[in-house]
Amino acid sequence: MSWESSAEYYRLINEFTREKLSGWHSSKCLIYSLDFAEIEKLQNEREWVKLTGIMIDVAKKLEAGGAGCVLICTNTMHKMAEEIQAAISIPLIHIADATGEAIKTKGLKTVGLLGTKYTMEENFYKGRLSEKFGLDVIIPDKQDREVVHNIIYDELCLGKISQVSKEKFKKIIAKLEKEGAQGIVLGCTEITLLIKQDDLKIPVFDTTKIHAKAGVEFAFK
Repeated sequence: MSWESSAEYYRLINEFTREKLSGWHSSKCLIYSLDFAEIEKLQNEREWVKLTGIMIDVAKKLEAGGAGCVLICTNTMHKMAEEIQAAISIPLIHIADATGEAIKTKGLKTVGLLGTKYTMEENFYKGRLSEKFGLDVIIPDKQDREVVHNIIYDELCLGKISQVSKEKFKKIIAKLEKEGAQGIVLGCTEITLLIKQDDLKIPVFDTTKIHAKAGVEFAFK
């Protein structure tokens, strides 16, 4: 939910829209940007009920503003996706569903998942990939999960891109590949700022790009 990844969403949504319509066309969209410092604090304090209330309030405002669908521009906050969907009448385009479809299109069975500790350790995301798409989801060991989580919050969410951190990610990914991962899910919308497909030999599933495209595809149905 940092503005760093929000900017990526905005760019991608407009690029996909221009691909559809060509010329000077751009996306008609509403963006509700939150103060990430407040969100990060509540996440760290595990105040998920408060966070759910905030997210529902925002979704309702977007619906009232004329939005035809809602995208939560973060993997972690899909933790309360079901509660948000129940509170609004327009569709919520779930990032894990869009990602699961992309993985199945590649014919893969086992993927490695990188993201915040909440996304990697809890079941709301990897469980959905397993139950809905029949995927085996591997996560890094505890020490590596701490490394990934800290780089996301202490660097990527602040716009800091480090070659040292890139190499740490690549080593962690190499371990997951040895454990059987056929592809890697960048399960945090900021990771795309650091890791690209060119960095790896196995398929990379950039959830930011996948989700943005899914939103545009839905809008043009």
